[in-house]
Amino acid sequence: MKCVGMQYLEAIRRLKNSGFQPVRTVYVSFVPDEEIGGHDGAEKLAESEDFKKMNVGILLDEGIASTNENYRVFFAERCPWWLVIKATGSPGHGSKLYDNSAMENLLKSIQIVRKFRAAQFDMVKAGLKEEGEGISVNMAFFKAGTPSPTGFIMNLQPSEAEAGFDIRVPPTADEKLLEKRIEEEWAPSSRNMTFEFKSKASTLDDFGKPVLTATDGSNPWWALLEGAVKKANGKLGKPELYPASTDARYYRKGGLPAIGFSPIANTPILLHDHNECLNQAEYLKGIEIYESIIEAYASYTEHTRNAASRDEL
Repeated sequence: MKCVGMQYLEAIRRLKNSGFQPVRTVYVSFVPDEEIGGHDGAEKLAESEDFKKMNVGILLDEGIASTNENYRVFFAERCPWWLVIKATGSPGHGSKLYDNSAMENLLKSIQIVRKFRAAQFDMVKAGLKEEGEGISVNMAFFKAGTPSPTGFIMNLQPSEAEAGFDIRVPPTADEKLLEKRIEEEWAPSSRNMTFEFKSKASTLDDFGKPVLTATDGSNPWWALLEGAVKKANGKLGKPELYPASTDARYYRKGGLPAIGFSPIANTPILLHDHNECLNQAEYLKGIEIYESIIEAYASYTEHTRNAASRDEL
């Protein structure tokens, strides 16, 4: 979120120029690889001794645009499972009909996955689940065929075929049941199928409980956020499960409260879309929102994680 990064820096610059003296240290982190899982970025930072020494009390990460006047805010998120299913079978002439070809086996799996996706999506469209509460499955690639200098050999059925799926799993889902579904229905060995995860994050902590940040009276940082946004003449929507995935999950799993929030209202959701843009008035308003939040968070003294050292933001 390049806009969010710049808004943070400008908000801090304005606070410094105003003479504001924070009680806490404010850290701004820029790390790589969020789009490919964050394993060499936020995950390593969250696990590092340097990060532990910072004694961070609250963490903000990206949110998503809101199409109305209420800013969207997130207390948890779905985690990515990037699944590749592979089918194998005997190659054959393009005119031959036979059972268990690689292409037929993979297409059967794709159809089963499509039905599961439709069932989850129908619940969202019917209002039975919020966007972040369902398990989303989207096909990311399909690879099959025997290449030729001009494209593909058209009279040859290939011996291998594979497809990749971007699955997002909410913390309310039964992970073991989903794993069983993948093994027994989506990629059964009885149909010469195998599968692997290119990335697979858990929505649960080490004790098997959902990783969530409280949005009630038990979390003073939540009340501070609400007050700071209101003070800057902004409006918060109800807390949500983030429908995608962010680096915040690595910090939540370590026990930190983490809130997903981007001060972007009255804006279409254009993530990875054509002409992804942000109106300048919304951008500038977002800086004021961050000024208010950072000032409130960096002035709060009633909460410490480590009594032996100064708490940070």
